[in-house]
Amino acid sequence: MDTTLRDGEQTSGVSFSAAEKLTIAQLLLEELNIDRIEIASARVSEGEFQAVKGITTWAEERGYINRIEVLSFVDGGVSIEWMKKAGAKVQNLLTKGSMNHLTHQLKKTPEQHFSEIAQIIALAKENNIETNVYLEDWSNGMRNSPDYVFQFLDFLATQPVKRILLPDTLGVLIPSLTFEFLSKIRARYPQIHFDFHAHNDYDLSVANVMEAVKAGINGLHVTVNGMGERAGNAPLESTVAVINDYLPEVSINIKETSLYSVSKLVETFTGYRIPANKPIVGDNVFTQTAGIHADGDNKNNLYFNDLLPERFGRKRKYALGKTSGKANIEKNLQELGLKLNQEDLKLVTQRIIELGDKKETVTKEDLPYIISDVLDSHTYQDKITIESYVLMHSKGMRPSTTLLLKIDDEIIEESAQGDGQFDAFMNALGKIYKSKKLTLPKLIDYAVRIPPGSSSDALCETIITWVNNEKEFKTRGLDSDQTVAAIIATQKMLNVIA
Repeated sequence: MDTTLRDGEQTSGVSFSAAEKLTIAQLLLEELNIDRIEIASARVSEGEFQAVKGITTWAEERGYINRIEVLSFVDGGVSIEWMKKAGAKVQNLLTKGSMNHLTHQLKKTPEQHFSEIAQIIALAKENNIETNVYLEDWSNGMRNSPDYVFQFLDFLATQPVKRILLPDTLGVLIPSLTFEFLSKIRARYPQIHFDFHAHNDYDLSVANVMEAVKAGINGLHVTVNGMGERAGNAPLESTVAVINDYLPEVSINIKETSLYSVSKLVETFTGYRIPANKPIVGDNVFTQTAGIHADGDNKNNLYFNDLLPERFGRKRKYALGKTSGKANIEKNLQELGLKLNQEDLKLVTQRIIELGDKKETVTKEDLPYIISDVLDSHTYQDKITIESYVLMHSKGMRPSTTLLLKIDDEIIEESAQGDGQFDAFMNALGKIYKSKKLTLPKLIDYAVRIPPGSSSDALCETIITWVNNEKEFKTRGLDSDQTVAAIIATQKMLNVIA
């Protein structure tokens, strides 16, 4: 049972619109094939009422109405009336699963609580509403007041209840306790359907889910991306993967190939970014960074495991950066339809490592620019070098540059101002060349390119067209800083004409 639209919406700062709720509900039921979804809490707001009504109207038309559930309360029938008007047919009745909650929050005896619950269940039955019952704080109840929990379950066993829902409300369970508590309950009530609802406060929700299944639980509660209050709930995507891979005796109907696309849509609707290292759906989880791993993948898939990206509608990637080896680069070149000889591949690998020291990763889309830069760099020798420079740009002041140039084994320093940093650089360079009675080519075109879809730290290729003795030629520079890329292209120009 997915509770993204109810418990997941309790993530701090998250609130779905009615249209977003309907879209997610449709994807969960039709795209992912989730068995049931919990979509809202009764009585919350008029907006929530309209959202539920929209979903139940659609679900009724599609024959899904009994798969739509709403959290309700022991409130004398107010929730039941709300559900009737909203068109919902299944209530998940919230009750107290520990003596601590019962005595301090409700200030009632077990008998009083049970009597009120029985009235709500009877009223729901009269109105053709199916009842499941949540035992809130059940896990603490099992730790601190187990006699009360079993007294409560004995009572519920006499009621027309379809499922009993056992939430680890405060996320206090560890795997051994999960198995112990649920095994006792399954042994005592073998005919009752029990759901387990994990929370992730100790980062153990998926491990607890595994133990719950081993203990014989009938249903599990999950959320897309593990959304939920505090540290969240058991994530749908990891739960599905671990059950399919490690609990072969259990059959589930979730469509794995749709997990990633639904995850990304929920990320967009909530505005909460998925951590890059989040299992199954994070950006980096199917990315090999170390060159030795890419090499191993070329040799009988030595670094593959059962979590193949294609299972989840994804593709394996090979990151480019300072830990890259030739195997990583070859994998990316294959995807681009490019091939280099071993000497050029070695040069490109070295250049990527150098760039990786300044920019954490280099993308596949950067590769054509890097190749162009590297091959272009080795068409001439560096007779003239830009030893150092200082670029200054302050509000209200003209940009200025101080340049240190090595030419004819002589180091010359010069400063100049300009309309921009690169213009100031060129003015300083012009002064040096004038002092040496040399002439610089004329700059006639200046183009900047970054790979499609890049961010502000992207590698930048600057292509400058020059005219020297009536002949045009181009030089390229590559760096994550646009001005530095232009300076690199300019140094290449100086050596072309030297």
